[in-house]
Amino acid sequence: MLSRWLGGSGLALGRALAVVAAVLAVLLGARRAGRLAERLEMMEKAHDAQRRMLEAAARRPRSRDDLAQRLRDGRF
Repeated sequence: MLSRWLGGSGLALGRALAVVAAVLAVLLGARRAGRLAERLEMMEKAHDAQRRMLEAAARRPRSRDDLAQRLRDGRF
């Protein structure tokens, strides 16, 4: 009788441990997904800033004369 009770308890304990392990796996997976989403957002911001800098560099005056002309025209 004692062995039957221990067998049932052991099975219940095993199920409880399996549920706890599954919940922990889900929580850790969600945490990792959150970190990856934040990393992606930061990379997108950095890419956008770099793109804007490159576009500004492409529009820059090519020489001092071009700069002076832009200042005279009020387009700087």
